[in-house]
Amino acid sequence: MRRPTSCSCALFFILVLLFLSESWGQRLNTDDKKPSCDHCNQQLFCNCSHSGFTSVPTVTGSALSLDLSFNKITAVTNDDLTGHTQLKVLDLHGNGLAEIHPSAFDSLWSLEQLDLSYNQLTMLNHKWFSKLEALQQLNLLNNPYSYLGSPPVFGALVRLRKLALGGPSLKELRRGDLSGVTQLEELTVHANNLTSYDAGTLAHIWPLGHVTLSLHGPFLTNVTLAGSMIDDVSYPETPIILKDINLIGVQSVQPFSKAAKRRIRYLTLHNISVSDEAIVDFLVVLDGVPLTKLTIEDVTLMGEGWWGKASQTDLRSIDEFYIRNVVILDVFVMPCLTSHLLKNLQYLDLSDNLLTDLTLEETLCGTTQTLKDIRVLNFSGNALKSLSTVSRLVTKFSKLTHLDISRTGYSFMPSSCPWPSTLQFLNISGAKFTAITPCLPQTLEVLDLSNNNLKDFTLLLPVLRELYLSGNKFLRLPSGLSFPNLQTLTIQSNTLNMFGKTDLQSYQRLDNLQAGQNKFVCSCDFVSFVQLELQGGGGIQLTDGVDSYICDSPFYLHGQPVDQVRLSVVMCHQVLFVSVSCGLALFVATLLSVVLWRIHAFWYLKMIWAWLKTKRNSRQRQQRRDEADTEALISFDAFVSYSERDAGWVENFLVPELEEPSESSSGTRSTSHRPLTLCLHKRDFLPGQWIVDNIMNAIERSRRTVFILSENFVQSDWCRYELDFSHFWLFDGHATGEAAILILLEPLSKDDVPKRFYKLRKLMSSTTYLEWPQEEEKREEFWRSLRNALRGNDN
Repeated sequence: MRRPTSCSCALFFILVLLFLSESWGQRLNTDDKKPSCDHCNQQLFCNCSHSGFTSVPTVTGSALSLDLSFNKITAVTNDDLTGHTQLKVLDLHGNGLAEIHPSAFDSLWSLEQLDLSYNQLTMLNHKWFSKLEALQQLNLLNNPYSYLGSPPVFGALVRLRKLALGGPSLKELRRGDLSGVTQLEELTVHANNLTSYDAGTLAHIWPLGHVTLSLHGPFLTNVTLAGSMIDDVSYPETPIILKDINLIGVQSVQPFSKAAKRRIRYLTLHNISVSDEAIVDFLVVLDGVPLTKLTIEDVTLMGEGWWGKASQTDLRSIDEFYIRNVVILDVFVMPCLTSHLLKNLQYLDLSDNLLTDLTLEETLCGTTQTLKDIRVLNFSGNALKSLSTVSRLVTKFSKLTHLDISRTGYSFMPSSCPWPSTLQFLNISGAKFTAITPCLPQTLEVLDLSNNNLKDFTLLLPVLRELYLSGNKFLRLPSGLSFPNLQTLTIQSNTLNMFGKTDLQSYQRLDNLQAGQNKFVCSCDFVSFVQLELQGGGGIQLTDGVDSYICDSPFYLHGQPVDQVRLSVVMCHQVLFVSVSCGLALFVATLLSVVLWRIHAFWYLKMIWAWLKTKRNSRQRQQRRDEADTEALISFDAFVSYSERDAGWVENFLVPELEEPSESSSGTRSTSHRPLTLCLHKRDFLPGQWIVDNIMNAIERSRRTVFILSENFVQSDWCRYELDFSHFWLFDGHATGEAAILILLEPLSKDDVPKRFYKLRKLMSSTTYLEWPQEEEKREEFWRSLRNALRGNDN
């Protein structure tokens, strides 16, 4: 008894274990399930940014680029990226990432770009990068680490070429922190709050292509530190960008003295505040330095513009001088740029400032000969209003080729203006001009008048090669006769309705046209021309693309791209269509008329109309007789229908034989030979009455109708006319076939009778008719048979 009980307990225990293990396995599988991202294109670039991931998602193992920026990933584990041996680009910036496993990147042997900026990494671990020997770009900006750490973080990155590090929390840089980094194309260091720097920390990096240093705090509190950093990266061929600095007094410009001694050539100051005194000291520090390019962007100027001491400095080596986005505090005027200050200056950019006509005259020193080598001037985005002033001021620049005075307040163009004879490129876009005058120089090769209020352009510019007129109010293309050498014309966003081959024939050398983004009326000629040009079949290239040419009207084509419009032949060839249609209609009408004539349709229509009218009159007469309770008056024994050419036979034979009394052989009058009364149209028709009514009246008042058939009868218009109406009466049911008597004066078959008289033809084939005998002895029998027929005698 005990043994079976033990076995049962053991079996039960095993089943419980199996159930629990399966439940735990399902839980583990559920817990281990990771999110996935399938936003990968054909080039295996996976864009999983802004997707709300809290952990690294699963992507295809063959991905080449993985963008995980702006998610909520706080940690990267050791197996999150396992298997991505082909990955070349990994972007994790903007995640709040605080923890990375030391071996998280070990499988990324092919990784070339890694972005860990804008996260929460408080410390950097050299093990992260120990297997990334192929890494070329690394961005560690704006993480809360205060130092780079030890051992050196970048020791294994022998191929690193672009490095960005630092942020608000960086406090110190020690010698050896960048050990392993031997050469860089770009170095960016955000050290606005740096308090400790070992001289020479950046000095061993060579060659050094491009350096950006943010040194707000050091320039304010520790100019020695700032000078050491600038000194370590100053090389003649290395462009230096200094950001977020304040130059207030003499001490603030001292860090530049070491760079000056290293004879730097390219210097950019970005987001700076500077006073009059500091500007003068800055120019003094750079006195004699072979600086070739000086750029100052986003600058706040403080002071009154007195640069007296600067006039004694020598900056003749500067070829390019940019000043952009200047904010002026108090009263500030750009001083006269004398020749000994910037003797060799070739490029001067004072765009987007607050220069006026008065201050510009001070800046360019009035009529004083200065800036003799200047070739490019940019005064765009200033409060200039007088075009004659700027033309007068730049006339002295004998080498000036490019002048940009766009986005100014010009609204009037004088009739004439002085310009340097070398001026070739002029930009006056974004002004308020409404008309063009001869003020523009004849030497121009490129002219930009975009975004004005121009409606026409008739000024002759013989050497102009490029003309930009977008954003104006042109209704049509300007005449090409004014621009014999024009090669490029841009006239987008105007009020053009259409243009075609005839509009472009006056342009002798035009090969590049941009005329899109207008309100096009998609006519046949315009659509055909544009489609041909877009396909490259014409002599001019529409380089702004098919998307720029959209139909505005007619309404049913509104919004359709011109290259997709298909217009009907009716719309595109109206004259031809109308001509062909009219010709075809005339041909069909002629053909139909011929067919109808051949089948006698007109005759039937005419007969039907006449018959309906006559029938109506007949009904009216019958109605009157019914009201009078009288019967139709029979006045004639027969109505005779004959041809006028057969009138002789009727008058000489028929009438005397039937109407005059005849005697028998015994000399007595026979009743069988009593006279008959005949109705003849020449004698019995009422004058002035419609012929149809006369015919129908005669038929109604006659017992029989006698048809005198002959060739004359068939060919006679009068007989046909008479027969037409009698035909309707006889064969419309008002009379039987006995009411018709046919007399053939000559041999005539039914085939000789017109086919339209199909009932008469049928009657000839079914009714016995009389033939006029040519032999004298047979005529007596003919007259006897005719009299019997007229009297209704069956014999």
